[in-house]
Amino acid sequence: MQVQRNKVLTERIAARWVRLHTALVLFFLIAPILAIIPLSFNSGSYFSYPMQGVSLHWYEQALTSADWQRSLLNSIGIGAASTLIATCLGTLAALGLSRAQFPLRSLIMPLIISPMIVPIVVVAAGFYLIFAPLGLVNSYAGVVLAHAALGTPFVVVTVTASLLSFDHSLLRAASGLGAPPWVTFRRVTLPLITPAVATGSVFAFATSFDEVIVILFIGGPDQTTVPRQMWSGIRDSIDPSILAVATMLIVFAVLLFASINWLRGRTAAASNAPS
Repeated sequence: MQVQRNKVLTERIAARWVRLHTALVLFFLIAPILAIIPLSFNSGSYFSYPMQGVSLHWYEQALTSADWQRSLLNSIGIGAASTLIATCLGTLAALGLSRAQFPLRSLIMPLIISPMIVPIVVVAAGFYLIFAPLGLVNSYAGVVLAHAALGTPFVVVTVTASLLSFDHSLLRAASGLGAPPWVTFRRVTLPLITPAVATGSVFAFATSFDEVIVILFIGGPDQTTVPRQMWSGIRDSIDPSILAVATMLIVFAVLLFASINWLRGRTAAASNAPS
C-alpha cells in the first residue's frame, strides 16, 4: 500500500514538473509577442517602456491609411487566389499520390514538399530567375503563382494524411453501383476529405498572407502586401502603426489556429466514423 502511495505521489510530482516546464517554455515563446501588444496602445511615438499613455491613435492611423488599406486588399486578394490554386492542385496531387500503383511516388513527394524545406531565400531567387524571362516579375500573376507554389505542399500533406485512413472499399462500392469517377469523387471522396482540404487551405492562406521574402523578389510597388508594408515601415522609418497592425495580425493568427484545430477535430471525427 505504501509503495502504491509513493508511486502516485511520484507521478503527481512528475506531472507538475512537466506542466511547470511547459509553462516556462510557452512563456519564453510568447513573451516577445506579449511585449508588442501593450505598445500598440501607446500614445507616444517610440517603441519603448514605460508607455506615455493609452490611445487608439495608431489603430486609427493603420485602419485609415491608404497604404495600409491597399496592402491589406492586396494580401487578401493574392491570398485568396493563391489558396484557390493551391487547394485544387494540392488535392489533385494528393489523390494521385495516395494510389498504391502511382509510379515514382517516393521521388515526387519530396519534390512537391520541397518549398517547405528549402530556405525561402533560395526559393524566391528561383522564382525570380524563372519568372523574369516570362514577364511575370512585378505582376499580380507572378505573385499569385509563387504563393500558390508555396501553399500547395501544405494541402498535399494534409490531404494525403487524410487519405491514408480513407476506406477505398467505398469507391469500389460506388463504382460497382455504376457511378462514374467524377460522381464518385464528388459524392463520396470529397465529402470525407473536405475537413483535410479546408485545413490545408487555411495553411496555404496563412502562408501567403505572412510571406515577405518572395514578394520582395518578384513583387512591385503595386503588389505591396501587409508584411512588405511592415518591412518597409521598419526599414525606412519607425512607424508605431506597425505595432497596431502586428497586434491585429496576432489576433488573426489566433483565429486561424483555432479554426485549424477545429478542422483537425472534424478530420479526426470523419476518419474515425464507422463506414
